[in-house]
Amino acid sequence: MFSNPFASSSEAPRPPAEDEQSLTSILSTPEDRSSLTLLVAHCTESMRKAITDTFDASQTGKPADIVTDLTSGDGLDNPNLDTSNVDVAAHDRAREERARREKELSAPKMTELREASLQYFDEWRDNVLQRVGEVVNSRETAKAQKHEAKAASPRVPSRPIIEAEGYDEGVAIALHALYPPFDTSLARFEKDQRALILHSMLLLLLSLEHYSAYSRILLLYLTSSLRLTIDFLAGDESKVAKGLLAGAEKMSAEEETKKKAEENAGSRKWKVGLASVAGAAIIGVTGGLAAPLLAAGVGSVMGGLGLGATAAAGYLGTVASSTVIVGGLFGAYGGRMTGQMMDQYAKEVEDFAFIPVVNHHRPRKIEKEYRRLRVAVGISGWLTEKDEVVEPWKVLGKGQEAFALRWELEALLSLGNAITTMIKSTAWGYAKSELIKRTVFASLSAALWPLSLLKVSRIIDNPFSVAKARSEKAGEVLADALINKAQGERPVTLIGYSLGARVIYTCLTKLAERKAFGLIESVVLIGAPTPSDAADWRRMRSVVAGRVVNVYSTNDYILGFLYRSSSIQYGVAGLQAIEGVTGVQNVDVSDLVSGHTRYRYLTGSILKKIGFEDIELEEVHLEEEALREADRREEEQRQERAKKESAMNPDEEVKDMEKEVEERN
Repeated sequence: MFSNPFASSSEAPRPPAEDEQSLTSILSTPEDRSSLTLLVAHCTESMRKAITDTFDASQTGKPADIVTDLTSGDGLDNPNLDTSNVDVAAHDRAREERARREKELSAPKMTELREASLQYFDEWRDNVLQRVGEVVNSRETAKAQKHEAKAASPRVPSRPIIEAEGYDEGVAIALHALYPPFDTSLARFEKDQRALILHSMLLLLLSLEHYSAYSRILLLYLTSSLRLTIDFLAGDESKVAKGLLAGAEKMSAEEETKKKAEENAGSRKWKVGLASVAGAAIIGVTGGLAAPLLAAGVGSVMGGLGLGATAAAGYLGTVASSTVIVGGLFGAYGGRMTGQMMDQYAKEVEDFAFIPVVNHHRPRKIEKEYRRLRVAVGISGWLTEKDEVVEPWKVLGKGQEAFALRWELEALLSLGNAITTMIKSTAWGYAKSELIKRTVFASLSAALWPLSLLKVSRIIDNPFSVAKARSEKAGEVLADALINKAQGERPVTLIGYSLGARVIYTCLTKLAERKAFGLIESVVLIGAPTPSDAADWRRMRSVVAGRVVNVYSTNDYILGFLYRSSSIQYGVAGLQAIEGVTGVQNVDVSDLVSGHTRYRYLTGSILKKIGFEDIELEEVHLEEEALREADRREEEQRQERAKKESAMNPDEEVKDMEKEVEERN
């Protein structure tokens, strides 16, 4: 699964060039070097435990997981246990739930998925430990420390560092909780030394010729443990991306120069040109030890933290000498996500395309300055205007390369117009007031929808059914695009609301079926019209290295109505918490979301609420203003329509609504 271009590397760490800083000069003692490899081992062991917990029947993600195992001798069968204060019925329910999880997890496909995910992770971890060991001590030492590693939280309590410039305070708090720091002697180093350690680790991970989602999560653990801020890591990733691209561009120019020189071997002009452009650099002003990428000037870009140029090139390994590898890392310099590769997918799903959020009016070109080592894709779930493909995702920050997924444009516009028309009707206003007296779940389970609303249903049921079916196809195509590395060798974060969340649901399910690990860093599903079944979410969790967030609202009556004919015995993720799966974060936004249509204006506020790493706070404020304006317009339209429809009977109202939807489409 992983290429290892370092098999012939020396076991002993190379001494840095004179006056250069490197890991071995910062970590001057064997104990310090051992501390780094042990810290990496601790972090990766915690990551591995997160995988095993996902497939552990005793782990549900609730605090109750730490109670005594009820199936053991320490449970109710223990004669020494005082049962006077024990809720026997609750224990019986817990036993039944545990039995259901055990049955689910014992299924052959689930067992196979667990083994495949651990096999992939273990191979990645071995490559990381070997690479770090090659530089700071030895492969054997690093691998031996894997067995010493523990997944426990730090012994020394610590508070999150929240002075990250340009980041909301909630980001630091969330990441501190998700990736808690380990106690390490390296934390005593000066800040610039700790920064250099993290910088070097980033280069070492890139030297594996990919930036796996697991590599990114490891760096989050290291950032926390080294007492550095998230903005430092994001800034370092940005600088390294620019350095790699600048170096590759220079290398391409030199390769072209050499090609022309060979074609004009008899021309003194070209010989002189080659010598002046590439001669000293390629032959090596550093004695031939530096790689061509360093010769192209990237060493100075990446050495901004004090890391020596020779050391930087050495840590990058073969990445430092190949424009092909650098191109592969960035998806052929970004062309795959916006080029002919996507045109092929558009044949399967209408309008399937990744639209750059920055400068999105030029979809075939993204400026080099916006290239990043990470990719985020925002997916809208219904549209009233074409611009809404991109608008909700302008809140995504510049720490990642942000795209909006355009898919089935006409189907989503049809759905959006139907929803907009329905919620403005007097039938919906009456129905909502009746539903509030009960709950959306009562209406789902007992089909207690008002007759006046059911008459309106023909306006919206067909557009929703069509868009729902096509969202599943779009999810399959998205999974295939990611597996084929449209994004290059970079981790991807997926965020979607409404049917956009269902696209993600289908995508992750297909990735799990195809055992495609290490591609997805985090996912956020908002108001998802998907089942809340534990088995489905466990499969999804298995292919995500970082966060899996289910954002729901118990006030989303539109989603309940749209989903009423589906298999509600499996629950609805957008209306409730996911239960029984550790590693899934449930976020109730009922206080923010009074209806399904509000999600389009709340992506930024929701991402801020969950402590999402990369958001543009200014865009969040603009989004909030847009919501207030939309609410004002909606109220005006509601009052106007109420006057118009006061004399109408329900059948006339439905015909009027159908006419309006037809005109909109």
